[in-house]
Formats: sequence, C-alpha cells, structure tokens
Amino acid sequence: MMPRSTSYHEKLIKDLQDPLEAAAYIEVVIEESDPTMLNKALRNVIEAQGGIDNFSVAVQQSYDKFSQILAEKGEIEFYSLSTLLDALGLQLAVTVKSA
Repeated sequence: MMPRSTSYHEKLIKDLQDPLEAAAYIEVVIEESDPTMLNKALRNVIEAQGGIDNFSVAVQQSYDKFSQILAEKGEIEFYSLSTLLDALGLQLAVTVKSA
C-alpha cells in the first residue's frame, strides 16, 4: 500500500502555523486586491491557529463583520482587517513598492 500524500491544503495549514509564513501569505493575497481570496486566506490562517473557536468572542465577531463586508461590498475595510490581523498576531505594514 502506498503512503498517502499530504494534500495541498493540509500542507498550507501546517505552513501557516509559522507566523512569518502567515504574514507573507496574507501580504501576497492583499497585493492581489481580491476580497474573495483575502477572506479565504484569513480563514486558512485562522484554521492554522486552531480554528475560530480558539479566539475570543470579540475576535469572532470582528471576523464575522469583516467577512460580511467582503461578501456584501467586495471591498477591504482596513480598520476591521487591522483588528482581525492583530488578533492573529499579525499587523499591516506599508513598504516601498518595487519598480
């Protein structure tokens, strides 16, 4: 019997347990400016940290609000994103854009 290979999602979740990997992942997704991708990426980082139930009610509400804004408006609401990233141990940063 052949050993079962690790799925892409399983490997991604394992990799996202590293805060540096999670930060780089979110950064790349934000650069894509796709609200649907950002919502999925945040769900993946939350899953990597044990799931939404491992966070306070306030963080869960923040994620729900942010997710709803993305779904309804298709826009990134930076104050909600900043609050959610803070709860995930991440932060927004501004850097010089490469030419």
